[in-house]
Amino acid sequence: MINRLYYFLRMEIDGSIFKAYDVRGTYPDQLNDETAYAIGLGLATLLKPKCAVIGHDMRKSSDSLNSAVIKGLTEGGADVDDIGLVSTDGMYFAVGKYGYDCGIMITASHNPPEYNGMKICEKEAVPLSGDGKLAGVKDIIVNDKYEKAQKPGSIAKKRIISDYIDHILSFVDLSKIRPFKIAVDAGNGMAGMIIPEIFEKLPCELIPMYFELDGSFPNHPASPIEPENVADLKAKIAETGADLGAAFDGDADRVFLIDENCKTLGGDMVTALVTKALLKKNPGSTILYNLICSKAVPEVIESSGGKAVRTRVGHALIKPLMKKYNAIFGGEHSGHFYFRDNWYADSGLIALLVCLELISEAGLPLSEQVAAFDHYVRSGEINSKVDDIEGKLQEIEREFPDGKIDKLDGLTKEYDDRWFNVRPSNTEPLLRLNVEADDEKRLTETIELVLDVIRK
Repeated sequence: MINRLYYFLRMEIDGSIFKAYDVRGTYPDQLNDETAYAIGLGLATLLKPKCAVIGHDMRKSSDSLNSAVIKGLTEGGADVDDIGLVSTDGMYFAVGKYGYDCGIMITASHNPPEYNGMKICEKEAVPLSGDGKLAGVKDIIVNDKYEKAQKPGSIAKKRIISDYIDHILSFVDLSKIRPFKIAVDAGNGMAGMIIPEIFEKLPCELIPMYFELDGSFPNHPASPIEPENVADLKAKIAETGADLGAAFDGDADRVFLIDENCKTLGGDMVTALVTKALLKKNPGSTILYNLICSKAVPEVIESSGGKAVRTRVGHALIKPLMKKYNAIFGGEHSGHFYFRDNWYADSGLIALLVCLELISEAGLPLSEQVAAFDHYVRSGEINSKVDDIEGKLQEIEREFPDGKIDKLDGLTKEYDDRWFNVRPSNTEPLLRLNVEADDEKRLTETIELVLDVIRK
């Protein structure tokens, strides 16, 4: 069946797998070897890469999808280097370091085991987006516009891990890092392969959790943004007296930190920590942060002598803006951290090491570092299913006529003692509410008032 479809390309494809920033769907009904082959050939047709690199995570379907994409790319004329099991930021590194025209990572990141997908970029790790070249690939597949090369490209295996680790470590002065005891939860994802090699170079004691690569995720989903998925890590910190904990998602490009008191730091708090460290070394630099981040983030940027630029949510939006502003760093509440000297690509590993250097130099526990600038309380993201998203946003605007308004991403209302943002999901009929306030009373009141409008 697969081989027949490789030669008879006109095919039905579930267009919903093409998301705002990547390809994502359930295997094998939405995304399978046939569609992976078509995407590979579609990429080769659109981008016409001379050389491409591909890597994959540990999901059960990843190896097969990897081979299918390679077949499509090579039949489109691209020479392909297969870097095997790798983290997503490792793939970005390979594209930037070795000058590939295109990079593909086979992964569904934090999604459940039945999912898989692809994160795709072109030269210098610039991501393909759903309203740009990713849509172009979809159009080629749907309309059977493939172009096969007269001479297929070659396939080679390449090892990048040693160079990649050297690159990650170059962001810090290893001699400054103190001998912390650190618990790391890899969630049976790709961090389980990378972290041990990183920690061999550090003076820290590593307490590993769920480092076995297993795409069935037998212990918990590899999605550390959900509180229940870091419960085991918090228990391990309490049990061992660890100085801090770090939890990675499935493809290891995102990280969440847990302090010594077993409190989870949001991605915005890590953004503030990394900002402080980088502005020490690069005074006056520009830092990007998305609009869901705490007010503490721009306050830290400005008090540390940097220039703060507020952005919409999403890596396909942030990376071009980082280039525009020559920003040294960009952070998101979701645990994505982007570095100019990493080809503007995101890396949770770099963020972790930069934080280790910062708290080492300060000589203070992680909780005290954060307490110095975090003076607010937050709701976290609250999702509500809504039939008419645009109509509901207009209704919220009418119900809250006071306060400063902006529509950079959804609707934001800002008051002296609180702010809230309501924005639509990119993939589901949901409105996402985030609220921050000066105290718990104002926070609770604001949540209730806005949800009353959203859910009525």
